[in-house]
Amino acid sequence: MALLKAPVRQPKTTTIQVRLEEEVRQNLDRYADFIDASSSYVVSEALKFLFRKDGEFKCWAGPHNHDQNQGETLTKTA
Repeated sequence: MALLKAPVRQPKTTTIQVRLEEEVRQNLDRYADFIDASSSYVVSEALKFLFRKDGEFKCWAGPHNHDQNQGETLTKTA
């Protein structure tokens, strides 16, 4: 059974550029085929899964959310 499910609808997205090891890229493409989704969707869902499961990151991110939101506000008003 797949850990990730294919998307029901396409959420708002943004573009980033990353470099992957060739084997990771091949597995990413295979997993996307496996769940009938795009590679972008698999990366996005895998990262969300990671963020939910990493307790140490959650503890760290809590106090840092204010800093991130403040930066977004400054960017939006500029």
